[in-house]
Amino acid sequence: MSGCFLTLYGYHAWANADLFGKLEKLDPDTQKTERHTAIRLINHYYVVAQMFAAHLTGKTHGYTSDNTADTPSLNELRAAVSASDRWYLNYVQTVPPQQLSDAIRFDFTDGDKGCMSRAEMLTHVILHGGYHRGEVGRILSQLSITPPWDTFAVYLHQTEPARRLHEKEPPVTAWT
Repeated sequence: MSGCFLTLYGYHAWANADLFGKLEKLDPDTQKTERHTAIRLINHYYVVAQMFAAHLTGKTHGYTSDNTADTPSLNELRAAVSASDRWYLNYVQTVPPQQLSDAIRFDFTDGDKGCMSRAEMLTHVILHGGYHRGEVGRILSQLSITPPWDTFAVYLHQTEPARRLHEKEPPVTAWT
């Protein structure tokens, strides 16, 4: 399963980088509201990723909400998301596969109790980020900015161009 997560987190980092490239096209003056909303959405999924990283490592995250009171600049957020993506890539490369089924108890910021396996947490972070990237893509589309074409299939074929060749057996990625 850790090979699967390595591929998925490679995709996640790739999609995040592509999204930030598109956000640079938003005018800070004439598209201020949309830009702010997009940054807040990304900051939200970044904060949630940080919370789950803390849960995965048994540390306290210190967040009291699923977003921050202050809105970071686009460049600050890009650096933070990039660092988070690198952390998750390292984590999925080094976590012993037998630990992925470990159940971890934690508290949500609203005080509710939670319990998820490491694999479920890793899956949540990927799916949660994708959901909010889609929201930001919709904002870009409404502004006539072509949103990222950040599907998993596109990622696989861009990072492994041999998948486009039909005269050979397609490469198979181990999902074990």
